[in-house]
Amino acid sequence: MDTVMQYADKYVFDNLYYNLAYMTSTKPLDSSNPIRIVSSLFIFIMTYIVFFYLGTSGSIYLFAYDKDNLKHPKFLKNQVQLEIKTSLKAFPLITVMTIPWIYMEINNKTLLYDDPLKYGIPYLFLSAVMFILFTDFCIYWVHRLLHHRLVYTRFHKLHHKWIICTPFASHAFDPIDGYLQSVPYHIATMVFPIYKWLYLGLFAFVNVWSVMIHDGNYVSDNPVVNGAAHHTIHHILFNYNYGQFTTIFDRLFNSYRRPKDDIYNSSIRKSKEQIQKQVNDVDNMLKEIDGEKSKSE
Repeated sequence: MDTVMQYADKYVFDNLYYNLAYMTSTKPLDSSNPIRIVSSLFIFIMTYIVFFYLGTSGSIYLFAYDKDNLKHPKFLKNQVQLEIKTSLKAFPLITVMTIPWIYMEINNKTLLYDDPLKYGIPYLFLSAVMFILFTDFCIYWVHRLLHHRLVYTRFHKLHHKWIICTPFASHAFDPIDGYLQSVPYHIATMVFPIYKWLYLGLFAFVNVWSVMIHDGNYVSDNPVVNGAAHHTIHHILFNYNYGQFTTIFDRLFNSYRRPKDDIYNSSIRKSKEQIQKQVNDVDNMLKEIDGEKSKSE
């Protein structure tokens, strides 16, 4: 991220702050000024996340998403617009809360390193596996705790408003919810060394994956990878398949629900009987959740 910000300073922010100082008759902020760094990070992160979200989700929605899902009884009126609006509303606060982590990363307060050969090529591959497993373990527990009745309604219920998801639902959550599930990616840089460009690549990859598990394309029945079919079960039945990328920790901690073979068969999945079963499952689960909420109040 430090290299990215150096280029951003050179080609964008130097001119921006110079022109701002000229218009306000003040001295331009130096690139090492903390106020400038924080301001630049906010502009950069917000710009990146908005373009990434709209570009990735929009592309998958246009070219890969099964539009028959729009006819599902649990698909909300104007849902796509609501998902986008919810996401864009969450991004500013998520960005503000994320800045301290990025600030530490660009000021060498983490274990990110510059030379890919510093620990050898085998460690590059090992660190990628460690990153996936560590973050998946942490996000599993963050996600599972967000389903606890004491915090679910306040922080996570908004994301489960989308029963039948589109790719735009991937980031349509409460900002606290979204931030908490992103924290493990930053903590990882303080737990074990990782090559900075590998880290950025993995960070982008898991964000793309977050979009893909909401895309309704049930093409992979891999028992280890948490695909769209697994995550669809999470949105319909709520209390299963909390993992982000793998099913490992759902299996270890007894929250795994394997998708039935029917979900991979388009004609069966779209049958009236199957759709009605999904509607009944959702309605029953909502009644159960409302009952637990009443007991806790």
